[in-house]
Amino acid sequence: MSQDNSFASEPRMWLPYRRPMQRIWLYAGIVLIALAVIGSMTTAVATDKPAKHGRVFGAGKTIIEGGTGGAAPLPVTTLVAFHADKQGGDFECLAFAPSQGTGAGSGVFDVNVMYVTGKVTSLEIGNGVATLHGTATVTGIGAGQDVPFTALVQAGGPGSRVKLEVSGLTFLEILVDGHISMD
Repeated sequence: MSQDNSFASEPRMWLPYRRPMQRIWLYAGIVLIALAVIGSMTTAVATDKPAKHGRVFGAGKTIIEGGTGGAAPLPVTTLVAFHADKQGGDFECLAFAPSQGTGAGSGVFDVNVMYVTGKVTSLEIGNGVATLHGTATVTGIGAGQDVPFTALVQAGGPGSRVKLEVSGLTFLEILVDGHISMD
């Protein structure tokens, strides 16, 4: 058996060259990761600006701040659903109030007080709020055909806000169930 260890000593000969190559690959990897992080930060900053080609969609149940108003306000809940993008969309809002102001049944929302069903004709999105403009058919309070409306909707879940302006009326609503998304 030969005692020639030239093959075994060969890796030792390449070891000094191997370490600088490992460092080069390590540094290249770090640079690539840094570029990816910087690129994602740039994208995040760009999305904080108003979008011209975004979309918004959501549905849920809201309660109108102050209800019907007046000295003895009745609570009003709504079901709201919508979707819109740069081509347009749809908006629905159905409002209910209790038929009895106090006592048994006062918490039963069984009277349809208003229904707004419309087409979204324009959309603006910026800073977590979308503004939908369009025309609607309105029944109940503020009834009419081709009535202009504006709805401002805030992205998020319960606690998000909806502001509906239609038929010369303004309704400030708080989402209690559901979600509003935009991109």
